[in-house]
Amino acid sequence: MQSDFPLAGLSILVVEDDDDSRFYIATVLEADGATVVAVASALEALKVLPELQPDVLISDISMPGEDGYSLIRKIRALKPDFGGRVLAIALTAYGDRESCVYALECGFQTHVSKPVDPEELVEIVANLVASCNW
Repeated sequence: MQSDFPLAGLSILVVEDDDDSRFYIATVLEADGATVVAVASALEALKVLPELQPDVLISDISMPGEDGYSLIRKIRALKPDFGGRVLAIALTAYGDRESCVYALECGFQTHVSKPVDPEELVEIVANLVASCNW
């Protein structure tokens, strides 16, 4: 039996510097059953990641200070029990092939261009978790 909440039981960490975008993404994910912690910077994400141990990380790429590429490199350098193997989605305004390839090389599992349709975002998260072979 399929749940009406495709993200039920998932813990998701959202990293987005824009207040409106962060609220929008968190609201979409929560409406589909996820538990969401949303932070405004890579630094905040690195602070909460080890304790939170989310199932999925969704991170903006272009952020002031430290960008999403740097964030995922630091996360991938962590031990698994500190969040180093979290499933990760890059969310960016840069939708070109080079940006996508670079995001994957840095350690994201997938790359999504902004603006993202709410149903598409939920589907991407659900499919990523379903296909996980960690």
